[in-house]
Amino acid sequence: MTHLPAAAPILRAAEMRAAEEAAFATGVSQDTLMERAGTAVAQQVRRLAFGQPILVLAGSGNNGGDAFVVARLLHQWGHDVTMAALPAKPDGAAARMRSAWTGPIRSIEEAEPRPILIDGLFGTGVTRPLDPTLADRLATLSDHAFVVAIDLPSGVDSDAEHAFAGAGRADLTVALGALKPAHGTGPEAGRMGHVVLADLGIPIPAIVHTIRRPTIDPPARDAHKYTRGLIAVLGGAMPGAARLAARAALSAGAGYVVLTGDAAGQGGPDALVRRDDPAALLGDERLAAVLIGPGLGRDDRARTLLDAAFAADAPLVIDGDAISLLGTAGVARIAARTAPTWLTPHEGEFARMFPAKGRNKIDRTRHAALQARATIVHKGPDTVIACSQGTAILSAHAPTWLSTAGTGDVLAGTLAARLRPGGAAAAEQAVWLHGRAARLAGPAFVADALIDHLGQAIAECR
Repeated sequence: MTHLPAAAPILRAAEMRAAEEAAFATGVSQDTLMERAGTAVAQQVRRLAFGQPILVLAGSGNNGGDAFVVARLLHQWGHDVTMAALPAKPDGAAARMRSAWTGPIRSIEEAEPRPILIDGLFGTGVTRPLDPTLADRLATLSDHAFVVAIDLPSGVDSDAEHAFAGAGRADLTVALGALKPAHGTGPEAGRMGHVVLADLGIPIPAIVHTIRRPTIDPPARDAHKYTRGLIAVLGGAMPGAARLAARAALSAGAGYVVLTGDAAGQGGPDALVRRDDPAALLGDERLAAVLIGPGLGRDDRARTLLDAAFAADAPLVIDGDAISLLGTAGVARIAARTAPTWLTPHEGEFARMFPAKGRNKIDRTRHAALQARATIVHKGPDTVIACSQGTAILSAHAPTWLSTAGTGDVLAGTLAARLRPGGAAAAEQAVWLHGRAARLAGPAFVADALIDHLGQAIAECR
């Protein structure tokens, strides 16, 4: 599983180049950035090598220049370093770093495997697959080695839009300046190993960043059930799903949760209020949120409930069946709302409302949030939270045990509960709490078990 640093900025390849060009315009040189990058990687290798022999692979571009800095520093620090490289470009910063290496340089074909492999062949900006012969050679050298990738494993599309055959893999990836989309999303995210971020000392915009542990304050001294949030959960054809969401809302900090539907009186804790008819509740001005979708179904009654939820002048969380019912026509309907809206689709539901293909998951979710004028929590192994202002947050390492029925209902209820106390940070709080509760629950849990650990997760957010 890939592990990413918290609150780390994420840039596409073109955005990273723009950040570097802006730094160059202020007088920072390419050589300086290359020295900083190589030093950061070398320090990570120095920490992990334990005196084992090291093989450094260098490409002919800037990634290769970084690799030569790594090799030079590790050699100066007393490590046993072998250098292998592709043919050199005649000039530029990478050529200057190559000339500063005083040891022998082997061809990639001549290189022998060593316990530590530094992959500096290709980094950000790859647009096609590796040459098959080179890919095979990289795989052979990586086979039994601890692999450290400079910025990205060679052959990976940094923008996470393509999966190229023959891409490398790493146990540790040192991202340079900013994370790239491929570090945490898309088809190649599993190739990264543990990811660390090297600060190159240049300004990096943080419009998109990784999730961080939130700060959650306890209720105020004068708090009561309505100030903490009155939540309406509209049940439908499958009452168990709505009940999971309602129970999660209770355990995630809501002050008062009402579950409606024909089976509302069955099961769940006594603190959960049940009502058969949602009509009067949806007109209550004290509502902090209305949640519709978990177990809703797609029949005429479900459509009637959905219309009623849209008519309510309250924040609205739309999940599951409600998203599928809305489809592509629902985008304009959501955008026309005056009260704020949150959507919590998995990939299939997202595609039913936003069918356009191309781009990576971060970009697709950001574009969808702008279209719908809503906050979207695009669930999956790489959950993306995007809001209508264009910002986004990536959560890339939730436990894979979450891939079981009902966990999405728990997330929707958790989000609804956090809207009143969490404000603009509600979605990030909900996603973090959901993932942390899953870790606390341990392996092979059922969705119900997540709810019992939400309080523990909140307790860690002080």
